[in-house]
Amino acid sequence: MAIILGAIADDFTGATDLCSTWVKAGLRVVQTIGLPAPDETPDADAVVIALKSRTIPPTEAVAQSLAALDWLRSQGVRQILFKYCSTFDSTPQGNIGPVTDALMQALGQEIAVISPAFPKNGRTIYKGQLFVGDLPLAESPMKDHPLTPMRDSNLIRLMDAQACGRTGLIPLQIVRQGPEAIRAAFATLSAQGYRYAVPDAVEDQDMLSLGRALADMPLVTGGSAVGMGLPQNLREAGALGAALAPALPSAPGRAVVLAGSCSAATRAQIAHVAPLWPDYRIEIDRVAAGEDIAAEALAWAQAQSGPILIHGSADPEEVARNQSRYGVMAAGEMIEHTLSAIAQGLFAIGFSRFLVAGGETSGAVISGLGISALQIGPEVCPGVPWCGARVAGRDLALCLKSGNFGAPDMFVQALEMLE
Repeated sequence: MAIILGAIADDFTGATDLCSTWVKAGLRVVQTIGLPAPDETPDADAVVIALKSRTIPPTEAVAQSLAALDWLRSQGVRQILFKYCSTFDSTPQGNIGPVTDALMQALGQEIAVISPAFPKNGRTIYKGQLFVGDLPLAESPMKDHPLTPMRDSNLIRLMDAQACGRTGLIPLQIVRQGPEAIRAAFATLSAQGYRYAVPDAVEDQDMLSLGRALADMPLVTGGSAVGMGLPQNLREAGALGAALAPALPSAPGRAVVLAGSCSAATRAQIAHVAPLWPDYRIEIDRVAAGEDIAAEALAWAQAQSGPILIHGSADPEEVARNQSRYGVMAAGEMIEHTLSAIAQGLFAIGFSRFLVAGGETSGAVISGLGISALQIGPEVCPGVPWCGARVAGRDLALCLKSGNFGAPDMFVQALEMLE
């Protein structure tokens, strides 16, 4: 069966988040790491191309996204989702706005949905304001994100600041009237000259209604939840077969958590397992001084037993000090490169189960391990699935977690699933 759904994701954990949504809908899903080869055709109903484009210069993000679009169109994909974070991680310069504009122009689309909502994970939109749990985005821990600090909760203002057109609102009372009313609202906004539309959404049913309303839209943009209703549209059109159940990856061997995220959720998860598992913390000052932290961490890991935790996470105050000392991008890259080198060393000594916390960290680790594609398995928690990969003739199990996702005991729950 041909690939019928495609996605372009701006980071690796966001890609697996979307993959998990489509796997739950019964699709066979493959996540590629970067652009697939021109002659490569994965055996899947849906392909999600995972880029590492969230915080690179906007012109580079646009170029990479257009290349991904070209590949998906060459496969005859019917509908494409540009996937970004449910906390709309993007500065006034981009990259969500510029990439959306470029994809719309390439597809000849006049209006696009802007929908980062993910109600099951506490990301809701009301009157155009994005909430994280009970807090407006700008009052949540995302206000201190080291690369994309979110200091405004209004999606209309956020989009207007970085895109080429005007953004309108589809209020909750319209969304609650169902797919036909939502489609009519899109048409009205487009006729009024709006180029983007933000629909309110506070429950999963709102996202399902939105997804059904987007059946004829070639380009959809948003978080993974906006993809919830898309498979059913295609199944009703006869383009999809029967739903399939996902399988856990098989990868016996030792497990490690590699955490680079500094989000509040990840710090809580680290605090939960630190008393339970051996714990090694990467000190950025030592990395900057040129010490071989990767070699030290590997020697330490070989002397431990059971699951281990290796992390470079820090609280907002320490992050700010490190950024002031070394630069915003450089501080993050030092931790990512170190964790990537450690992952390669752990693989070489037999580790086969990798839980990785943080989108940028996941990108660095996956690239370092030389993984080109992931088979998506069942969820650990909303938006976080186990994935399988094969490297150098060995099976690996990988769980790539967005920094903001998961309960404090998520790392423990993840490993218990594999036992």
